[in-house]
Amino acid sequence: MSDPRPDAPRGDRAADYDFVLPVGLIAQQPADRRDASRLMVVDRDGGRIEHRHFHELPSLIPAGDVIVLNTTRVFRARLLGTRDSGAPAEILLVKPATLDVPGVTNVWEAMVHPGGKLKPGRRVHVAPGFDVEILEVTERRTRLVRLHADDPAAAIAAHGHVPLPPYIHRADAAPDAERYQTVYARESGSVAAPTAGLHFTSELLAALAAKGVRRADVLLHVGPGTFKPVETDDLSAHVMHEEWYRVDAEAAGLVNATRAGGGRVWAVGTTSCRTLESAARADGTLVPGEGETRLFIRPPYRARVVDRLVTNFHLPRSTLLALVAALAGYELTMHAYQEAIREGYRFYSYGDAMLVR
Repeated sequence: MSDPRPDAPRGDRAADYDFVLPVGLIAQQPADRRDASRLMVVDRDGGRIEHRHFHELPSLIPAGDVIVLNTTRVFRARLLGTRDSGAPAEILLVKPATLDVPGVTNVWEAMVHPGGKLKPGRRVHVAPGFDVEILEVTERRTRLVRLHADDPAAAIAAHGHVPLPPYIHRADAAPDAERYQTVYARESGSVAAPTAGLHFTSELLAALAAKGVRRADVLLHVGPGTFKPVETDDLSAHVMHEEWYRVDAEAAGLVNATRAGGGRVWAVGTTSCRTLESAARADGTLVPGEGETRLFIRPPYRARVVDRLVTNFHLPRSTLLALVAALAGYELTMHAYQEAIREGYRFYSYGDAMLVR
């Protein structure tokens, strides 16, 4: 079939990001040690590819550069329960919400399954003393739900499950509570981990600091939109799910000072990258602030503040893969992915990493 827009540049269509991934390369478990994962180093100058390991990262980042980490914390957003009929049901809490009805509190936006059965007025029984009531269907087909519990936060912590991505075909287990979380996670609010950060250990962070690599912390709460498929072939028609971010004055000052001194800005993960680019002026100055971003980074976007990217390997036809292509170049990105498949790299959240420099 011919391209209906023959003049469209490569990387402009969702189909440009198709690739065939052997199922066996989708990591179902984390590496034995966080920084033992493999690291593909992709040099944009000349297109050279090296195969390293993540614990070698301090040797690859010069002193005086700054790494930017997303300190969001994954919460136990997945609630499993039963309907009145006894049939199973699932609630994935997305974020707190408000409803303009007097006396109605503890409201959340959520994704539910089975959607056809969970209509307004119905309940999901999660545990004794913990029910979820369906209130409304939103315009984007999520639900507004109300948590019925004496202490909703404690109920979520006690009865919620780690929201592993759908391509991990197993139930969450006790180790996931620690491994599907970065070692520097602080503020709860994400339904998915900023996975590039999963490779860092406290020792690795200390080694970077000892070398003179600076560290700036930002915050972006990862929403379910990170797994939302691109349903239109024209990427410009894709609507991003909003995600809340914050850049404080300390982080902005450190990034700006690094750039002014000739240092490079290394974004750890696509979430850190989107946060920085969302808060940057056209001249690359980072501005403190907070809010919601729908920024879709894709070719031919030119980064304003991010110079280098540490990331994992992403799903075909995904907005995350398009972001990598915007920074590394479309052809080099897809070549690197084919190289990763040939070399047996592990893909997705618990998989290996890529460094674009």
